[in-house]
Parts: sequence; C-alpha cells; structure tokens
Amino acid sequence: MARPLRIGITCYPTLGGSGVVATELGKLLAEKGHEIHFITHSVPFRLGKFQRNIYYHEVEVNNYYVFRYPPYDLSLASKMAQVARMQKLDLLHVHYAVPHAICAYLAKQMLGGAIKTVTTLHGTDITVLAQDASLRDLIRLAIHQSDAVTAVSRDLIRETRERLDIETPIELTYNFVDRRVYYPRECAALRAEYASPGEKVLMHISNFRPVKRVGDVIDIFARVNAKIPSRLLLVGEGPELSKVQWQVESTGLSDRVTFLGKQDDVAQVISVADLLLLPSEKESFGLVALEAMACGVPTVGSSAGGIPELVAHGTTGFLAPVGDTEAMAGYAIRLLEDGELYARFRAACLERARTVFDSDRITAEYERIYYRVLGIEAGAPVAERG
Repeated sequence: MARPLRIGITCYPTLGGSGVVATELGKLLAEKGHEIHFITHSVPFRLGKFQRNIYYHEVEVNNYYVFRYPPYDLSLASKMAQVARMQKLDLLHVHYAVPHAICAYLAKQMLGGAIKTVTTLHGTDITVLAQDASLRDLIRLAIHQSDAVTAVSRDLIRETRERLDIETPIELTYNFVDRRVYYPRECAALRAEYASPGEKVLMHISNFRPVKRVGDVIDIFARVNAKIPSRLLLVGEGPELSKVQWQVESTGLSDRVTFLGKQDDVAQVISVADLLLLPSEKESFGLVALEAMACGVPTVGSSAGGIPELVAHGTTGFLAPVGDTEAMAGYAIRLLEDGELYARFRAACLERARTVFDSDRITAEYERIYYRVLGIEAGAPVAERG
C-alpha cells in the first residue's frame, strides 16, 4: 500500500444505510492504517467504542438571532475547512451530494483548492431531492466540482445521468458488509421468544417511509400465513408506523406480528428470520438485503432500483414488480415449503455476500480512488465503472 492517508468523512450520523456504510468504511480504513476524521453534528451511531486512528469533530451550529434557521450547512463547511487545515487532511469523502458535497466544495474554496473531494451518491439525493427544481442545479454543481464521484448501484448512476444530464464520470462502488459482524448466528433461544417450533419467521427492516411500502409487507405476510404458520417481525420506526399498526389490527394479525422498534444489533436480529421482505417502491441499493444475505437469509421483494443488482433472482431470492404482493407471497411460500431449494438459496446468499460485496474488496476500491485523485501510485485501477 502507498502511504497512509488522512481522510475526513462526513455523513448523516443517525440511522440510515449511507451513514452505516460511511462509518463502517471509516473503521475499516482506520484498521488499514489510515487516519480517519469524522466531521458531523453528532457521533455516528455505528462508530462504537474508541478505536485507533479514528477522530470525531463535532459541528456546532451558530444560533445568531438574525438567522431564521440555524445555518448547519455553513457551519459544516467551515468545520471541514478547519479540520482539513489543522489535521492536514489529504481529502474529504462526503456521503450525499446535498448538503455534504456542497459543503466540501465550499471548504475547498476556503482552502484555496488545497484538498481533494470524493462524493458518494447513495440514493435520495438523486431519486428525491433532484426532482426539486430549486435543488437540481445545486446537486449538479456538487457532482461536477467533486474530484471523484461514486454511486452504490448502476441503476443510481443511470438515474443520476438522466435526471441531471450528468456527463461527469461516476464510478460504481457497491455497498458492503463486514463479514466479522454479519454472519449466520445460532439464535434458537431468541427465535423461541417470537415463534413456536415449526413456525416460519419473516422479517422487514426499514424506516417505515411510504417508499418502503410496509403495507405490502403486511399483505404478503397475510397471504403466506394463510398457507404456512408464520410470524412477522417488523424492525424500525417511521411515519408509516401508526398506519401499519392499524393494518395489522384490522386484518386480525396482531397475535402474529411483533413490532421490535429500532435495533442497533441488526445482525443478531436478522439471524432469527427465515426470509426478508423488501417490497420497496424505490431502493438505490437495499443495504438491509445485503445484511440479510450475509447472514444466510434470502430476500423476497420488488425489482425496483438497484435491488436486482444485489438480489440474484432465482438464486439468492425472488423479485417481482412493485406492488405485486401476490407474486411475492407465492415466491415466499415456494421457498419456505421447499427445504432443499431453501438450502441452495441460503448457501448462494453466503457465497454472494462473501465474494461480490466483501468489505476488503470494496474498501480497496475506495483506496484506489483516493490514491488516483491524489496522484499517488497505488497499484491497479478501479475495476468497474458505471
């Protein structure tokens, strides 16, 4: 490896796939000897205990009375420049175009261009925010002014180019899981708390936003439970929670469905399940399906967005058009009733997670991007581009 780097990372530190990936990437880079500086408004929830080579810098917002709204973006840009100058950072790696890539661009201007910026697109900055005409030019500027841009799926690269008329190279760098954390766990005692012997366990994990179509999850489960004695575990919270609770009660499934709320140790929870349900309307990648895959749990869901790049239809799970809950339920029943088929899917899940989405492989791809941007020789070029 070329010389260790000093890298600033900015992400959303609360629950969410982008924050999880950014934090895990920082931890893995630190293990390889790089010096990592997280620059956010709070400690990333996956950061955990003290680790060598990792530092946290809190962004404090100025509440000057003339500001109607606290100017977090300006405070973040200023903090990025301050940390970059004091810690002699080589580059800033920001996750999400708005506001983080824009803040990195401002920080770079404050530093007279004396730092490189890498932007990773995760999804809603393109699939949602880029639909807002007032933000479109800002997002386009953030992408154009980055020294390198990556995205977590080919589908997201396609949508970015189509929505924003982007010609800037965007490199495919998939999300990943750390195999030391996500693996099949023996959890018979925990499973027994939610299901009786002989019952199947289905699971859904999300932030319960409309785009996740949690109502479809309930419909799929109702169809499966009518054929196979089953339990449904719902992990997470969000704006659709009350609506989902009402749907569960109105369909008479209250005794079959358990709401687990937010869970930090998702790997332990996933290992309880036989099947993950992911019928999302939009999904740039679908990190939870990868986490399930790494634990040997197949996914049944929609063919939206980047999900087909992650879940191999007919091999590690089954996919159907958005809203086709009848087909999804049929796939789930087929998997749960055929023990031999399920065993093949489980083995394929473990193999695919271990090879295609391995943390060492993806971390090395990011390192190659960093070294290339900095003009430092570091071996082979990035293998795959969108």
